[in-house]
Amino acid sequence: MTTTSLQEINLSPVPAALPRPLTLRGRILRRMTGAVVVSILLLIALLSVTIFAEVFAPHDPGLLNLRARLDPPGTPGHIFGTDQLGRDVLSRTIHGGRISLLIGASSTVLGLLLGVGLGVLAGYGRGWLDEVILYLVDLQLSLPFLLLAVAVALVLGDSLPVLIGLAALSTWPVYTRVCRGMVLSLRERDFVVAARAMGAGDRYIMLRHLLPNLVGPVMVLATLSVGRVILLESGLSFLGIGVQSADYPTWGNMIGEGREQLAAAWWIATVPGVALVLLTMAIGTLGDWMRDLTDVSLG
Repeated sequence: MTTTSLQEINLSPVPAALPRPLTLRGRILRRMTGAVVVSILLLIALLSVTIFAEVFAPHDPGLLNLRARLDPPGTPGHIFGTDQLGRDVLSRTIHGGRISLLIGASSTVLGLLLGVGLGVLAGYGRGWLDEVILYLVDLQLSLPFLLLAVAVALVLGDSLPVLIGLAALSTWPVYTRVCRGMVLSLRERDFVVAARAMGAGDRYIMLRHLLPNLVGPVMVLATLSVGRVILLESGLSFLGIGVQSADYPTWGNMIGEGREQLAAAWWIATVPGVALVLLTMAIGTLGDWMRDLTDVSLG
């Protein structure tokens, strides 16, 4: 009878199968909380109402009716009341959201294009180009933006294109710094070194290998930047630097107009203020959600 020694018996545990990585759909469903669902529905509702403002607004936002001035909320025909000139607050809030969203989206796109382009050039080119771009970033961040905005508005006026340019000017340094740091790491990766060894040009490497790896983080930054830019526009309009034309109501100038009537007619500033808070909270929640989706370490 043959005796088998313990050394000949494999007592090691059977390795468990490695869990399969979640797909993008799986990560989306796993991170889909109640707050995210509410934020998506709220954002869709706000975008639909502001984009199709002519359909949803009950009155012309510039229609004056001094007989109905300062009507409180709940007045027949004016569910959220009227302002000091008899204009319907709900209609002006709906139309004002269109301008605020236009400024937020346009300035975010402009700041993104400028910041990402300079960040990729600084991180990949290094040398004097990197130093010049970093100097411009530090110069922009060191200047008090409010004083710069006041100076530009005094010279160029308080038109809509000027406000979009000022908002874009406040966002590009963030994209530049983030993209530069990521490119400094990516340019030493094996796939970039291999592409360079095979004779690929700098433009090909930047467009085909570097930029695709920046899409996730840049989209998260852009999502968070939209809400910040809308708040910036509201602050500038509140101070009298933004769009001041009566034909183009924005949430910022509506809040600025309502501050003088806050005690007697609180709804003039409260209604656009609540809309602004809801929009920024929804965008901020979606930005955090997208950040978690792009972070593979969270599973």
